[in-house]
This record gives sequence, C-alpha cells and structure tokens, in this order.
Amino acid sequence: MGSTIQELLEKLPGAANEETRRVWAVDCAHALGLGGMAITLGQELVWFTDETSARLEDLQFVLGQGPGLLLEDETSVLEMPDLSLLLARQWPQYAAEAEGLGIAALFVWPVRIGAVQAGTLTGYRRTAGPLTVQQSAQGWRVADALAQHVLRHWSAAGDTRGHAGAVELHRLEVHQATGVLSERLDVSLAEALARLRARAYASGRSLTDTAHAVLVRELPDDAS
Repeated sequence: MGSTIQELLEKLPGAANEETRRVWAVDCAHALGLGGMAITLGQELVWFTDETSARLEDLQFVLGQGPGLLLEDETSVLEMPDLSLLLARQWPQYAAEAEGLGIAALFVWPVRIGAVQAGTLTGYRRTAGPLTVQQSAQGWRVADALAQHVLRHWSAAGDTRGHAGAVELHRLEVHQATGVLSERLDVSLAEALARLRARAYASGRSLTDTAHAVLVRELPDDAS
C-alpha cells in the first residue's frame, strides 16, 4: 500500500538531489490518483514527475494554449475530467498533442504564495474521470506545501543544477537562448522567444532541447 498524502508531506525532501525529490513527487501524484504532475512558478517549470508532465507544460508555454492558462480563480481547482469533450474546441493544437501523449484528463490547482497566485500544480490522468472530494482537497495541501518548499530552496544565483536541495530551473536555457537570438537577429526578446517557440513546435522537439541547440549554434541564423 502506498503512502498517504499526510505521510508524504511529513517527509517532503529538503536538502536532496532532484532525483530524490522526483521520486517523492511520483509517490505524491499516485497518492492523489494522478499519473503525474508538474509545478510551475510564473513561466518557470520547477518540478515535474516525468517526461509526460514536463511535455504538457512545455506545450502550454510553446503554443499559448492549455488549462493552466485559463486559471483565473485562485480559490478553485480547474478540472477537465474528459479532454475529448473540451480540448478540441478550445485548443486544437494542444488537444492533438495531449491526445498523442495518451492524456485523458487534466487538473490544475493554483500555487499560492500568501494571497497571490504564483503558479500552478497540474496533474494528468490517462483515464477520464473527475477527482474525488478528498483528492481535490489533498491537492490543495500539496500545492501549498510545494510553494513553501520552492521558496525555501530557490536560489537567486541562477544555475543551481546539481546542488542538493536547490530548485531546478528547467527553462534556464530557454531564457539564455532567447537572449542569444535577440542579439544575433537584432530583434526584441519577445520576438526571439516567439521564433524559438515556433522552431520547437515545427521540429517536434521540446523547447529546452531547441534552446540548447541554439546555445551550441546548431540552428540557422534566421531561427525561423
């Protein structure tokens, strides 16, 4: 029998490497009845359980489509228990990609710092169906605990990869590549990011992989 949410929150790993924290997150997602989950703060992906959850967040960032972008009420969970009924009408590109990943349902909790919504906790399932009342309530507990955890372990130093306990900034190279393209093409940062997103979607690669390619000069100078 798996651990309960209470037991998992009591042993939320602090000064541990990313893999240890990811194992904890997988256990936590399963305790919530989810296949996986990811946490973002602002536009930064800070924690995810698996490549599927990371890809779902990446698609939202690349396409500007997805449930996390709809979250306007910081006091409610956004439930999409059957994506086949909703996504194709609202977000056709995102719907097709999510279907290709085998996703049937998505759930988004606000991640709050004090009274301010600072990000989202997004969980997915491969089978359709709503959350139970208990799962919804426990998701709030997890979102609040992870918000505090991230605050305690966020480093203003920037690249903290490999440092025990440090929050991993998974889009660090995206921000760096945006600056490189902006300088190389003499365009605004917004335009450079738009070109980076377009290239990622057209190539089928993740945004972080595309950004890495820019940084090692694998993309043509027009990056379009």
